[in-house]
Amino acid sequence: MRIIKAENYQDMSRKAANIISAQMIMKPDSVLGLATGSSPVGIYEQLVEWYKKGDLDFSKITTVNLDEYKGLNRENDQSYYYFMHQHLFDHVNVRPECTHVPDGMEADSQKECKRYEGLVDSLGGADLQLLGLGHNGHIGFNEPAPVFEKATHCVDLTESTIEANKRFFASADEVPKQAYTMGIGTIMKAKKILVVVSGEDKAEIVAKAFYGEVTPEVPASILQMHQDVTVVADKAALSKL
Repeated sequence: MRIIKAENYQDMSRKAANIISAQMIMKPDSVLGLATGSSPVGIYEQLVEWYKKGDLDFSKITTVNLDEYKGLNRENDQSYYYFMHQHLFDHVNVRPECTHVPDGMEADSQKECKRYEGLVDSLGGADLQLLGLGHNGHIGFNEPAPVFEKATHCVDLTESTIEANKRFFASADEVPKQAYTMGIGTIMKAKKILVVVSGEDKAEIVAKAFYGEVTPEVPASILQMHQDVTVVADKAALSKL
């Protein structure tokens, strides 16, 4: 595991975007595993800027997103499908048919999980998987649990995750209670993993996840077992190491 120290969020975003752009240049037909939330927004802004300058080409890239809320349609501005189009897909030359997000409107959880897991497998897994880190150590929507979930699955969101997400909705009642997410096993199939973390409020979980015991109670701790992980974190997030 490599840990790259950044000065702040902006510096973190640029350093992480450099790693993704290098992957794209070295392998123009890369499969990129993408994440949502506040952590990767700056990365996507940087990638769009470099694309507009002519430095990056997304025309052969395929993307697979980590997760999606169950029950939100694609037009909902809180869906991760909407998020990805708003922050990246609509601003670069990626082929729409090569961008993949779980179908939140598929009511049959077993059917959708099997379909999405099969899709990721058919692509050979991600060449590079981008991850954020939740306050409780979750990656994707893999919450603390007795065991590591291997495959794509439908998860009941914890109260802490619902609480963290409610600021994006008109009321707490509107926050989805379930989500489709790649499993730990799906994530670990990626050839390279890139984790981005910023803020002092993440310092404790950074120390626990990357220097503590490997346990499903801290899902991100499994990343210690992967052969190629890079963590890009700002000084505040690394303050307890």
